[in-house]
Amino acid sequence: MRNHNSSINNKLCFLALVTAIALSGCASQPSATRPQPAAAPVASPASTVQPATAPMVEARPVALRPDYPDRYVVKKGDTLWDISKRFLHDPWLWPEVWHINPKIRNPHLIYPGDVVALYYVDGKPYITLEGAGGIPDTRPGIKTVKLSPKIHIESLQRAIPTIPREAISPFLDATRIVTEEDLNTAPYILSSYEEHLISGADYKIYARRIKDPSITAYHIVRPGAVYRDPVSGDVLGYEAIDVADARVIRKGDPTTLRVKEARKEILNGDLLLPYEERNLDFTFYPRAPKHHVEGQIISVLGGLSMIGQYNVVVLNRGQRDGLKPGHVLAVYQHGPTIRDTSAYENVKLPDERAGLIMVFQVFDKVSYALTMEANNTMSLLDRFTNP
Repeated sequence: MRNHNSSINNKLCFLALVTAIALSGCASQPSATRPQPAAAPVASPASTVQPATAPMVEARPVALRPDYPDRYVVKKGDTLWDISKRFLHDPWLWPEVWHINPKIRNPHLIYPGDVVALYYVDGKPYITLEGAGGIPDTRPGIKTVKLSPKIHIESLQRAIPTIPREAISPFLDATRIVTEEDLNTAPYILSSYEEHLISGADYKIYARRIKDPSITAYHIVRPGAVYRDPVSGDVLGYEAIDVADARVIRKGDPTTLRVKEARKEILNGDLLLPYEERNLDFTFYPRAPKHHVEGQIISVLGGLSMIGQYNVVVLNRGQRDGLKPGHVLAVYQHGPTIRDTSAYENVKLPDERAGLIMVFQVFDKVSYALTMEANNTMSLLDRFTNP
């Protein structure tokens, strides 16, 4: 039995009011029995549909884990996915039950030390933070970092990420997807000072085909994989591997640049793309796409052939297909075709669900996703769709 006193009911009513949740009967008592989680339905194969005509996916009822806690204290090293799995059968349904008073703080940020609690209103589960939660600690001894000429206060407690930062941070700034025209028209490195075959940080290099004098900073990149759609054969994009950063120090033809930071050796023929300031954003949230989407895994970053947890995969669907960072997709292992010797015919076995992936970076026609769960071995060309 879960007994809640009147103060909890008042808290729930206030929470419902400030979050503009249309709840009725806030003063009612919570359900007397713990609901049993429903088995997750298995998605059936379907043809690919573009977002413009794709049907909306019916919302799935939120099922709780049978061993969910009433309260959980957030610890350093936790991720939002980890916490969601403690409460929910399907972690990507977290937005359906997560509510917090936005007047207290950013409703999406959770910090170590926060107490995550589950309540019921009219038999429906809601997850929130007890108290103000996550307020930066101002007790004596908390470190304050002062920078001149401005003052910057940095809390020792960072908000927890959705997924492990170390799993995706190498890919957020290390690669980008470009078009064939981008590669064919990009400036290129002709040589370096004293004609070194390999250049590095603080080297002086010379480049040609720089036409825009207003651009003074560049990424040095090297062409990588060519991504093609496995069904149509169309080129979806070209991988541009990040090599270094450089700044223009003398305009002309060739243009002279100074290498500011090198992450790999720089070779003659490497290309230059205009510098883009990228903020590594880890504040996306797990959720299922609201429209139907289906595609295939076309590559695994890092040169792997078999896919396991926290491997990064490339999908043949992107922004034009409605994918966004935080979208969770189910991966299905391709069923083999075998010979039925009794009926003298070939039979394709059903695709089997193998795991879950979460999209974290989206380009026009392709996306990067992180493998969150791997129940079975996943491979190239395995199919993904709504979970």
